[in-house]
Amino acid sequence: MPHFIQGFKRSGNILFFASLLSLMAGKTHAQSGENLPAYTRATVHFGFILAYNTSDFAITPIGNLSSHFNDTLKSIRSTPEGGFNLGIVSELKLSRYLKLRFVPDLAFSTRQLVYSFAGVDTFSVSKTINSTFIDFPLDLKLISKRQKNFEAYVMAGVKYITDLASQKNVDESLLGVNEVVRIIRNDYAYEAGAGIEFYLPYFKFGVEFKLSRGVRNLLIKDNSVFTQSIESLKSEVYLLSFTFEG
Repeated sequence: MPHFIQGFKRSGNILFFASLLSLMAGKTHAQSGENLPAYTRATVHFGFILAYNTSDFAITPIGNLSSHFNDTLKSIRSTPEGGFNLGIVSELKLSRYLKLRFVPDLAFSTRQLVYSFAGVDTFSVSKTINSTFIDFPLDLKLISKRQKNFEAYVMAGVKYITDLASQKNVDESLLGVNEVVRIIRNDYAYEAGAGIEFYLPYFKFGVEFKLSRGVRNLLIKDNSVFTQSIESLKSEVYLLSFTFEG
């Protein structure tokens, strides 16, 4: 729950802007006729997506953390950071209210691990992990009945993720004092979300909030305190998306 709250707060201003934009779109077209009347009868639709992501880690420290490091390492936490996604939307109509959605995208994100030490001095050390992902999500999208130019939906699915910036093959012995926390390149995740869509005169505009949770332990162990202190490191992403479909 704390990870969810942190991610949601980080995207709060953008979510407010998206809601305002959606309300303006709805008000503008509330008095007009039905836009794009043939849209729901088409089998396939395409578009593009712009999104803001908040990336985080779900951390499981080793048991009895302090006793392993002479009572100096007290805690490990993850600090959410923001990034953005660019992608292509493809939707296949399975039935009137059910669609199969494939949205491959390129995502840029930054995550930080913060290690708190306490001994003679109290201090913290941050390790930044920069990632460039290619995501391949496949989701089922359950849509409400269309009300003039408005629809709502819920969705859930899975995705495959590959990190182009992974430092998996970096030789830790060459890093010296510049130790990095290395993570594996490939991951799988499950995801769920909800959104609203407006039929405008020339395209359909949507706002979606989605969260995903990785299933693999991403951590590559080495001989440093920064990895020996962690049992498991899994990905969490909160995504606020704007979709434009024709």
